[in-house]
Amino acid sequence: PGQIHAMHEYAPDPIRVILPGMCFRYEQITARSEIQFYQVEGLAVGPGITFANLKGTLADFARRMWGDGVGTQFRADHFPFTEPSLEMDIECFVCGGKGCPVCKYSGWLEILGAGMVHPTVLRNGGYDPKKCSGFAFGMGPERIAMLRHGIEDIRYFWANDLRFLEQF
Repeated sequence: PGQIHAMHEYAPDPIRVILPGMCFRYEQITARSEIQFYQVEGLAVGPGITFANLKGTLADFARRMWGDGVGTQFRADHFPFTEPSLEMDIECFVCGGKGCPVCKYSGWLEILGAGMVHPTVLRNGGYDPKKCSGFAFGMGPERIAMLRHGIEDIRYFWANDLRFLEQF
């Protein structure tokens, strides 16, 4: 929801923003998902922004977060405000890509969703989709912290246990 506000504030100028916020969704609570979580959204809009820019930005983020040797993959997906859309995975740090319970035996761990901003969204944000394009992504800092520090259960972040929280 922060991306459209940023577009309204800065259109028609190019923008590059990171927007943190809280999300809520109706789903089963598990070790990997919660009904509430923080999300960090990224948005870049301007002339000549391509899908290659999106993939390069995300791959660079993964290398900076997990090291130069991290394997990444992009999978096609669908999100209502981007087209085309993708999900980004990193190679499982537990099994090295061989498959284990942490990665559901796939060898990969999903870290974020992203895509090219849909032309209707650009238009609604005050941009001319014939002159500008953009990309957007969203990731949960709790999930990133889980992957970076080997935390097994996302519910630890919401348990208010100082012994856990003071480690960070």
